[in-house]
Amino acid sequence: MGRVDGTRVRVSDEGPMYYLIPQFMTERHDAMNMTTVDIPVEPMRKYLNKKRREGVRINNMSLILAAYVQMVSEFPSLNRFVVRRRIYQHNDISVSLVVLRPGDRANNGTMGKLYFDPEDTIFDVQRKLDEYVEKNASPAADANGLDKAMGVLCKMGGLLDIAGGLLRFMDRHGLLPKALVDVSPFHASLLMTNLTSIRTNHIYHHVYDFGTTSIALAMGNMRDVPKRGKGGEIELVHCLPLGIVMDERIASGHYFALAFARLKELLANPELLEQPVSTRHLKVVK
Repeated sequence: MGRVDGTRVRVSDEGPMYYLIPQFMTERHDAMNMTTVDIPVEPMRKYLNKKRREGVRINNMSLILAAYVQMVSEFPSLNRFVVRRRIYQHNDISVSLVVLRPGDRANNGTMGKLYFDPEDTIFDVQRKLDEYVEKNASPAADANGLDKAMGVLCKMGGLLDIAGGLLRFMDRHGLLPKALVDVSPFHASLLMTNLTSIRTNHIYHHVYDFGTTSIALAMGNMRDVPKRGKGGEIELVHCLPLGIVMDERIASGHYFALAFARLKELLANPELLEQPVSTRHLKVVK
């Protein structure tokens, strides 16, 4: 039976190695790799100030999101997931994101998903992020689909264990209805959290065994990172650290390295994000 959220990747598409890896690492937590990508702040700061003088408001999170979307458009294997030892390609580019609501003393906030098009520019991403925050974070915001679904589960009392087990079974066998997948933060291309909003350091956020999210990204407090300059001297570069956790079954280490190098390149030259990927004539990496 097919899934509503992904398309099966066949052995003929990838070759036997990556077709067999999920047979030996059967759980997502068993296949987690972690890295930190330090993004120099100065190019982003200059770009944001330039756009502000032009009357265009853009923020750091939108830059990271736009770079991620365009990176995935060029490196589509990063938009894959593994369920029951089978590899799938996501049918869309979606990001699960936590937003805090004013007055929420527990800082629990709410969680939802943003959907992006492979051709989205930084302006498209900023608009979608603004709309998402306005819809979910304003004091007058109604409960979103996830809040309502969680409310129903919390009222089940002693039946919650049974319901949870049933949902896990349905997820593993591709039986979850699309309406539930659409509101589930566990079924997304990327889980993203911005820890700078609560003034703390980046973390390595686990990827869930439930659902289809293969990559988690956490933004943390900016920090100075020692780099070797052109003359050999050591200099401190102010950076935004990204803690990234990934399911290694979806791509090779070399592929991940190329993708993250592209991410850094885009954020070192944010003007590139104003163009759709196709107009930059990039070679799409399979």
